[in-house]
Formats: sequence, C-alpha cells, structure tokens
Amino acid sequence: MSDLKLVSELNDQQEYSQRLLKVKALVDAGQNPYVFKFDRTHDNPAFLKAFEDVSDSCDTSVSVAGRLISKRGHGKAFFGHLLDEHVSLQIYSNLDLLGQEGLASLQQLDVGDWVGVQGTPFRTKRGELSVRVSSFTLLSKALLPLPEKYHGLQDKELRYRSRYLDLVANLDVRETFKKRSKIISFVRRFLEDRAFMEVETPVLQSVYGGASARPFVTHHNELKQDLYLRIALELYLKRLIVGGYERVFEIGRVFRNEGISYKHNPEFTMLELYQAYVDYEAMMTLTEELFRALVEECCGGLILSYQGKKLDFSRPFQRLRMVDAIVKYVQVDVEDEDSLRAKAVSAGIELPNSASKGQIITELYDTLVEPQLIEPTFIYDYPWETSPLAKRRQDNPDFVERFECIICGMELANAFSELTDPIDQEFRFKDQLKAKEAGWEDVHEMDEDYIQALKHGMPPTGGLGIGIDRLVMLLCDAASIRDVLLFPHMRPKK
Repeated sequence: MSDLKLVSELNDQQEYSQRLLKVKALVDAGQNPYVFKFDRTHDNPAFLKAFEDVSDSCDTSVSVAGRLISKRGHGKAFFGHLLDEHVSLQIYSNLDLLGQEGLASLQQLDVGDWVGVQGTPFRTKRGELSVRVSSFTLLSKALLPLPEKYHGLQDKELRYRSRYLDLVANLDVRETFKKRSKIISFVRRFLEDRAFMEVETPVLQSVYGGASARPFVTHHNELKQDLYLRIALELYLKRLIVGGYERVFEIGRVFRNEGISYKHNPEFTMLELYQAYVDYEAMMTLTEELFRALVEECCGGLILSYQGKKLDFSRPFQRLRMVDAIVKYVQVDVEDEDSLRAKAVSAGIELPNSASKGQIITELYDTLVEPQLIEPTFIYDYPWETSPLAKRRQDNPDFVERFECIICGMELANAFSELTDPIDQEFRFKDQLKAKEAGWEDVHEMDEDYIQALKHGMPPTGGLGIGIDRLVMLLCDAASIRDVLLFPHMRPKK
C-alpha cells in the first residue's frame, strides 16, 4: 500500500471517530440523526425553474433537500451546496436567521450529510439563485467523508467497486445511467409499436442453451437438482412461437461463465425477439431501423461519434458474406482448407485437430476480421457447424441464414432464420456433442424438451438478439462495458 493511500485511510478513520461523537451528541440531546421523512416543496431543478425571475428576494416559503457537498464560512454566516438527484443548489444562513445555537448546529454539519432546509428564495450579490435558510433538519448523518473532498473521484477501481461514490463525485456518470434507462425504454416502445409482446422466461434452467458458452451452476436443495443460470433467452422464447404467439421479446439478464474484458461481463443484459413468418432478411431490416432510430433519438441526428470515430447511420449498413469478408480482410482462399488452417496457425489461433473448414473460417473471422469492421456492417451466412439453431441456406447447405451486426469491432446483434425442422435440430445438437468430445468447450447442449416442442410445429421465424450493454456503450461513447454497468463484476480485493 502506498504512503499516500495509508495516510488517506488513517484520515478516514479519524474522521469516522469524530463523526461518531457527533452522532452520540445528537442522540444524547434527544435528536434522531436518521429521520423517517422530509416533505419537499421542490426538487432543485423545479426550484431553479420556479424562481428564475427572482432578481433580489421573495417571501415564498420553500423546502428543499439533498446531500451537503460543500460548506464555507464561520462566525455569523454559512454558505453551502445541496446536491439532489439532478443538480446542486446553494443555501445560506446567518446569525439573525437561525440564532447562535441554530447557526452553530448548521456549521457542525459535515460534507456528505443529507439535509433538508426551509426558507425563502433570494439571489446573492454574485447573482446565484439560492435559499435563505430559516430552519433545517439533519436527515441522515454520513459517518465517512466523500472521497477527495467530493471533487472528481478518478480511481477507476474505486469508482467501479463503490459506484455510489462515483455517482456523487462524477455527475456525468449519473447522466450515463439515466441515458441507459431511456435507451431501454425507447427499445421497448419501438417493439411494442410494432406489435411485439414483452414476456418473461426462466432464469434458472435445467438445460442451458441458446448460445455457445459455459454456464454458472447452482443447486436446488429441495429438488436435489443442479440448475444453470441461463446463458441466453432463445429456446424458451421460441417455445412461445410454437405455442401460437407471433411476436415476442424479452429484455433480461443472462450469465456466462467466461472472461472479463472491456466488452465482456459475466452478467449482462440481452434483448431477444422472435417474429413468425419472416426470415433473417426481415431481422436485418428491423435491426437497421432500430439502431437508426436510437441514434437519432440519442444524438439528435444520424451521425454518431464513438471513441473518436464518426459513424454515419443515414447510409445503408454494409453487407458482407462471411467468406467474402475472409477473402477481403485475410487474403486467403476460403476453398482451400489447408491454407485456412495455415493462416489460423500463423495468427496464433489454437484449433483442435478435428476442426472442420467451417469452424476454421469462423475462428479466422472472429480473430482477424471482426476487429477491423468499424462502420455498421452485417456479416451474414455462417458455416452450419457453428450455428446449430439456424436454417441452412437452400442454395448452399454448408452455410446457414445467420448474421451479426458489427460496429467499431464489436458484435451488437446476432440473428437467424430459425431452424424449425425438429429432425435437423436433433442432428445439430448431436453434432455439437461430438464437437464437445473433440475438444470444443463452448457448444450447445442437447435439449430434448425443446426438440419435443418443435415436433408440434413451429412456423417460419426470424430471431434477433442484441447486447444491450454494448449498445449503450456505443450510444454513450463509453470505452468499457464497466462504464455502463452500475455494478460490474470485480475481482476480489487482495
């Protein structure tokens, strides 16, 4: 531990002891340092709006509240700022307004305390609209100080571990999560306006499926049964299409037992939707319409800036078959399996000896092509071996009707013409089990109940999955997924 950090922790301990003594003094005096409620007449923006025309003072009584984030002045006057959810507001009082005991109590407040005040609006000599305090109530005593005197909490790890401090110290972070909420609300409205119905499906599943990923395992004590946290929403939503619904969607948390990076968190939010009687071409159109509408809503236009790159959403998205993308960006003959394997080896890609040509193509794409795709791009027609839930192309059964939407090197959407043939689906699941035996870890499990559902008949269906967290990253110009998750997963403290 650095000397600077040690000094900071010792100072916090001393501050904590001093504030505990203040709490004891309040309790001894018959005051509750943690009151039950406070009636506000205005939040801070409403106050500033209601009295923006005040040039000197007025006698309207107001009540406002917030966290005390600054204070100054001794003797006969007090200035401070209260921060509520939205903005900070200056408060002022003096000896004439509160009396000697009241002013001393106000000056005893600490930065970080939650305070409610009553008073009247006025404008200071410097022109700042403020509240002249005639009485106040300590709402909640803060026993620990705010970091770095509240201003500019910068330590990334501390910000992620203690998001509550980050939200106090960095108001732009608050705006990011407000924007996230509005993005998700917009997505819901967009789909509901197109007759999609929102549903909820199980988080705990006896068979995990819908994606190639390792699950988290838990145990149901009463049933003496291992269960899995879902890795995707897909298979239960498609059961609803079998049941007769034609347009369904879910926005929910999914869990994948894999690494952490700037674009991966073990727990994340997915949107999945399914629409009967359409294919992946319709899903491309829907994806493009949704993304374009979101950019216009969030940016006020169709030009988006992400990490210094200007993206134009007014243009149609680029469309490339996966094999054409391999030829364009990797310069290798996709028909020559030996050349593909040699290119993979030279790129440091580890492959089981049993890897098929389709699996090698997919690995080359993921490693060498996807990071180079900056403008919104649909990569479509994937090898069948790596897409066990998608329909094969009629004109070329080596590939399936699947696409991913890539923007700035990140996959934001994944979609299929859904496989509705139960015989083919069972064959594909069995092929996945063979791949697992051959050394591929992230494969789909056999789901007998899902096959049973397909045997009752599923109409032609298009399906789409969108990673909400990455979408928010893009729309908020965030470099890391941790910047758009309120409480990202962190390694244990040492």
